[in-house]
Amino acid sequence: MKTALTIITILALSILTGCNGSAGAKKTSAEEGKVLLTVDFQQGRKLRYKFISSRTVEVDSDPAKSTAKSRKSTVGHLRESLEMVIAYTPIEIDPLGPAIIKATCESVKVQRTSLTGKQNTRKDAVKNLAGRTFTFTVNANGKIEDRSELNKLIREMGKKAFRTKNKKGKIKEPDMIGDFIATQWFLWDSISSIEKASKGIRVGQSWKSKLSVPNPMVLPKAREVTYKLDEIRQTEKGRLAVINSSYCPAETVPSGWPNPYHGCGRFQLAGSIFGILRNYKVLSLQGRGEELFNIDTGRIEQYEQNYQTQLDASFPLPLGGVNPRITIKQKIKSELVN
Repeated sequence: MKTALTIITILALSILTGCNGSAGAKKTSAEEGKVLLTVDFQQGRKLRYKFISSRTVEVDSDPAKSTAKSRKSTVGHLRESLEMVIAYTPIEIDPLGPAIIKATCESVKVQRTSLTGKQNTRKDAVKNLAGRTFTFTVNANGKIEDRSELNKLIREMGKKAFRTKNKKGKIKEPDMIGDFIATQWFLWDSISSIEKASKGIRVGQSWKSKLSVPNPMVLPKAREVTYKLDEIRQTEKGRLAVINSSYCPAETVPSGWPNPYHGCGRFQLAGSIFGILRNYKVLSLQGRGEELFNIDTGRIEQYEQNYQTQLDASFPLPLGGVNPRITIKQKIKSELVN
């Protein structure tokens, strides 16, 4: 009798919390008009996502003198893109606790052109991710509770970003490690950042969080994000929560976020621009995004984030009051591909 009661209790709790494996459950809150957004997994079911992070960097050497006619001579464009396919396989599912997930990077592709338009043929440190795996734990609210293997992999990539056999000190090559962090460290951020998530959420409700800002230079920055449950769409795949987001500069960067170059000491960036410029100052950051989250299956179907950042910088030595202006147009997107 005691064993039977224990089994019934476990089953009831797993349904109420929407915890991993309850894809068929109707996740409706006890409060009328609200829905529960929970992250679910099914034993043995692999979820495969394609991530694309791309940006265009525009550098204006002297914005004060730049005009429509002279703009071609004062502006350079740098383009970078990272494309990855990562599969997430549940290793262990506990109805009363977090799930253990194994992530496998099945493919990775990086493209980069310099400010002069030339292709950069040097191997990006992120390309070392191909075939690599890491495990983490995540609860039903989407909060990742153990990122130790992910953090270890990020620092390993950080070390590979530096040139070897260099007599002029440490020089770091361009890399897209920050873009990898932006897609993996903040998985399910829109769900895990909901306050009092167990009480459910209604259409029109908004909440705040922070996301990272990957940059071509080493510049730890965060963006404050405001999420809003815009609508719930009825589709053949299930009910989709449409979560809109807007961004602005955050005043601080959380201390717990990863630093790929921790312990690497002093170093210089490669390149004729970011290897020289100093004193970066964020002037503005704004943009919007949209995410489609399947309420009934407990998984993200797709998301896209678009924002633009403007920065001022300076040269080590004064050049007649010339202060370069940098504009970064960033897009980060993900899509469930299986």
